[in-house]
Amino acid sequence: MIATSEIVESLGSLLLDRRRGETERFRGVVVDSRKAGPGDLFVALPGERSDGHVHVPDAIARGARGVLVRELPSEIEPGVAAFVVPDGLAALQRLAAGRRDRRRAKVIGITGSVGKTTTKEITAAVLADRWRVLKNEANYNNEIGLPLTLLRLTHRHQRAVLEMGMYAQGEIRTLCEMARPEVGVVTNIGPSHLERLGSLEAIAAAKAELLESLPPQGFAVLNADDPLVLAMADRTRARRVTYGTSSEADVRATDIVSRGLDGVSFRLSWRGDTVDCETSLPGKHIVSNALAAAAIALVDGMPLPDVAAALRRAQVPLRIQVHAARGGGTILDDTYNASPTSMAAALDLLAEIPGRR
Repeated sequence: MIATSEIVESLGSLLLDRRRGETERFRGVVVDSRKAGPGDLFVALPGERSDGHVHVPDAIARGARGVLVRELPSEIEPGVAAFVVPDGLAALQRLAAGRRDRRRAKVIGITGSVGKTTTKEITAAVLADRWRVLKNEANYNNEIGLPLTLLRLTHRHQRAVLEMGMYAQGEIRTLCEMARPEVGVVTNIGPSHLERLGSLEAIAAAKAELLESLPPQGFAVLNADDPLVLAMADRTRARRVTYGTSSEADVRATDIVSRGLDGVSFRLSWRGDTVDCETSLPGKHIVSNALAAAAIALVDGMPLPDVAAALRRAQVPLRIQVHAARGGGTILDDTYNASPTSMAAALDLLAEIPGRR
């Protein structure tokens, strides 16, 4: 829900044509007219293939009771409020920043070349054992998806786990200006977007924008097994916590054993204490994602045994879909938002499973 008063306060000076509608509260905010429903606010954004302003009538026909546009439509149904702004995307992001300012939830930002979606899902599942958690749905992790996620933040939420994606320098900084994360995680640095940024070092610099945005009282959670991530320690004012299989990691996994498609077991250590831990998610590479989630929960005050128990229950949608094939075979589908690095990890999992290939 978003109130007219919140819109006006967040956007400052704008034209609200009250003659066209007296709606004081909108059910939600949408940018795709096909997803508009009764009581929604439709934000018309220009796109590469289509301008959202063309779809204003469709959004209204589907029940939208407000539109945020560059200029007033020539014809609009009675009872529909119209907000006029010069830049729809900037307005959407300001609305999201305003919502963040009005809520007390602790925000956790997660980025990296590979594994950020899995880490986001595991982290949200672990934290949900103790707090009310908001997370990005699907891949709503960019300059449009993240503000839409923030606008779902309510007074009931206590934690927000936000995946942050990027294609270029400065994009994560923009996301952080809206979300103002208190905890930031960089999972790893790999060749994703290498064609745009030119080098792994440039990719690392773009990802490090998350850590640079953290406050001194926050936490930068760093993968100790990735030298490019570990080198980011000097780029943040926040307190630093590391995770990995390295003996120097603050949150450490040892004795890792793959159980094939049944998951992975390992020993989880933190500040001198060690517990047995397991996850039903398959593949040894999943341990790194689980460790990142564990580190986030531990610095947030969850006891180590509770973290291990929550990891045991955590599930990740869309990851490693297992299908029965003709002739008694098994098909592993890990193609959702895949990259060369993630496919290599899937091949490693295949090697861990007994049977012909």
